[in-house]
Order: sequence, then structure tokens, then C-alpha cells
Amino acid sequence: MGGFAKGILCLLAGLWFCWQPAMAAEIQNVRVWLAPDHTRLVFDLSGPVKHKVFSLDNPNRLVVDMASSRLDARLDGLGLDDSPVSGIRHSRQPDGTQRIVLDLRRKIEQRSFELAPNAQYGHRLVVDLLETGAGGRQASVELSPEPEALPAIDTGALRDIVVVIDAGHGGEDPGALGPGGLREKDVVLSIAREVYRRLEKTPGYKPVLVRDGDYYVSLRGRTKLARRHNADLFVSIHADAFKDKRARGASVWIISDRGATSEVGRWLAQKENSADAIGGVLSLGDKDEVLAGVLLDMSMTYSKEGSRQVADRVHGNIGKFARMHKPFVEQAGFVVLKSPGIPSILVETGFISNPDEARKLRSKSYQREMAAAIADGIQDYFWQRPPAMTHVAHRKNGGALPSLGGRTYKVARGDTLSVIAVRNGVSLSTLRAANGLSGDTIRVGQVLKIPSS
Repeated sequence: MGGFAKGILCLLAGLWFCWQPAMAAEIQNVRVWLAPDHTRLVFDLSGPVKHKVFSLDNPNRLVVDMASSRLDARLDGLGLDDSPVSGIRHSRQPDGTQRIVLDLRRKIEQRSFELAPNAQYGHRLVVDLLETGAGGRQASVELSPEPEALPAIDTGALRDIVVVIDAGHGGEDPGALGPGGLREKDVVLSIAREVYRRLEKTPGYKPVLVRDGDYYVSLRGRTKLARRHNADLFVSIHADAFKDKRARGASVWIISDRGATSEVGRWLAQKENSADAIGGVLSLGDKDEVLAGVLLDMSMTYSKEGSRQVADRVHGNIGKFARMHKPFVEQAGFVVLKSPGIPSILVETGFISNPDEARKLRSKSYQREMAAAIADGIQDYFWQRPPAMTHVAHRKNGGALPSLGGRTYKVARGDTLSVIAVRNGVSLSTLRAANGLSGDTIRVGQVLKIPSS
């Protein structure tokens, strides 16, 4: 072929290439996360896209348009049954736009944003469907029967002690990964639920779970929830990884305003504080958070003292059956622990990156043992330092339960027979005789007859 012919072919090939549309970004995968107040759709993309989201009425629909893109993922089997979405359709427009149409069961609000790649994910488009009214799913937690009702007492408006339990990570953020596909978010949710069960069964406590399913809550959202519930304690539960797989041992952390107490502390705090970027949360620059920080130093003195005391108890309990990373409570700058006025601790239940500890953390019996250590530490702390006007404070101060046959007293954690005798103005021998006791052994929940002094 002559040079002229070759030149013509090259020119035609160049023109053909120029006529082709820009390379389309592929929609490689779609994930759905169901939270109590919103449903999140995450589109994994091969590259950045320009997008537009708008609503249509009669019937209610939400349209997601992604310019110069192509769907290369399945849209069936996404698990949308318990969401506002009744159906999902797609089509490719003549200009190369990929259109996703969500048929809705009810009217919702929406927000959307794009996320740049990070250590775990590539480009993503996040679309949140926000519940606007009573049609949304309720954030209820039905994990155990109602606790035994506290007896009626004429002492004014007593309240329960509120403990907010935070299972780390969730949804888009799996947390640390261990052998065999073990995920931190699953392990810590199981432990958090067990702590919830134990506290919920204890009269005088009102536990609250930050998340009760596989969805992500922002770091600030977790602390805001604790403030909204007027929490007496915030407990965040994790099972993290370290760059050295030999790292091992559980640990208990409180906030530090002077830097971490170890290299591991700096590493963990840096990882946890960047979780929002993985979980799919944009920083909105909330000025209220900045203004609230002005009051931080004034209110953190109380919360840090309480944090240290409850952390010491939990650390000691875990150390009875598990190897501890350090023989003392550690400190680091975890954002999730910065709740002014609320004692807050973070429990690292072990290193999921360590094969031996990962095997233990996978075990349900070990998870229950860890939960018991946390719950017992919490109850021990509040028995020694009960908030005023709570049922626990009333019981500690000698509150007697009414009975047609005379006074009775329900044994609480930390009670001894001699203390109950002194508190109620009777001799130890008289108290033993009234209850048919040959010794001083009593059990939590036991109801004792209090004889006349």
C-alpha cells in the first residue's frame, strides 16, 4: 500500500476515534444499607461521574442520572423489601447517560454526593433516601423481654441510668478485616447487643444501641445521639487491626488531650477518626460543633474522671480472662470519645488481625464473656457512683420495697448482708433469723424481709 493510501486510512481512523463518545465510566456494583432513618444506595464506579438526582410525583419516583456511564451490575436481589423502594429500573439515554429509576412506596427526601477513592473503595456515588414521616422504619430494638418493673416508690421522679452502646463501624465501613472474612463491624455488633441485653435486664438501667443493624453512623452522629439521650455513659466497642499481625491484647481507652500513650494508640485513633471517609459521610463544617468546643474544657473534667473510673473497672474485668495489651487504661484522641459532660470509654476487644485473637472473637461464648466483663464493669461503677435521682441511687441509699407483710429489700449488686442490716437499723443476727439464713451468702435479686428494729 502506498504512502498516500496509508495516510488516508490513518486520517479516517483518527476521525472515527474522535467521533466516539468519551469512555464511559462503569457502574461496577450497587450496595444497599438500611438504617432506621434512611436507606443508602452506593454505586461503585470505575471513575468519576457527573450525576443528577431528581424526584417525580404521581407516582413517587426518584431518578438518578449518571453522565457518560454504563451499568455493569445487577439491580435485582439488593434487599430493598424493608425500604421505601418498591422497584428499580434502568435505561441508557441516547447521549450516553445511564438512568436509574427508583419506584417509591412513599414520598421521601434525598441527598447525594460523590466520594473519591480511599484505601478500601474506588470512586463512589452515594444516594441517601431520607424518611420524612411516620412511614419510615422505627429504630426499635427488640432483643429481650421487658425488664422487671421497679416497685412503686413515693420518692419523686426517679429515672433509669442511660448507657449508650456504640458498635463501631457498620454498613459501608466494615472496619478491620480478619482471617476467613471476619469483619470487625459484625463482631462488635454482636458484643454490643449482648451488653444491651444484660443492662436491659437489670432494673434501673436504660441501654441504647447507636446502631442495631448493618449501617453506618457518623462519628459526630454517635456522640450527638448520646447527648440526645442525656446519656450517663458512652461505651464504644471495637476489634481493630494493626500493621504488625503479632500485635495482640484487649485494651480500654479514654480521651487524651495531650497525645496518645503509645504508637498503637496513635495508629488506632488515626484509623478510627478517618472512618467517616470510608463510611460515606461528608464533613459539613458544622459550626455548632465548633462553638460547643468552647465549653469542652469546662465539662470534660467531670467526664474524664468518670471515664477513668469506669475504664479501670472494665479493664480489670477483661484482664481476668483475656490478655491485655497494656496493664493500664490507655489514652488517645478518639473523636468518638469527645462528648462534653458524658463519661466515655472505648473498648478494643482484641486485634482481629492477630489469628489467635480473631479465632476467639469469632466465638459466641467469647463474645458473651467480653460483654459480661463490660456490663459488670458499668454496673460496678454506677453502684459506687450512682447519678442523683436514679433508681440505683435510691437502692444504694437504702430504699425499701413496700410489702403487705412489712418491709422488704431487693438485693442489688455490691450489697452484703451486714451492710443491709446496718442500713435498715437491725442486727445481723435478727436479719438472718427473719430470712432463715444460716450464713451471710445472698444473691443479686433476692428479696429479704426487713424485721422491725
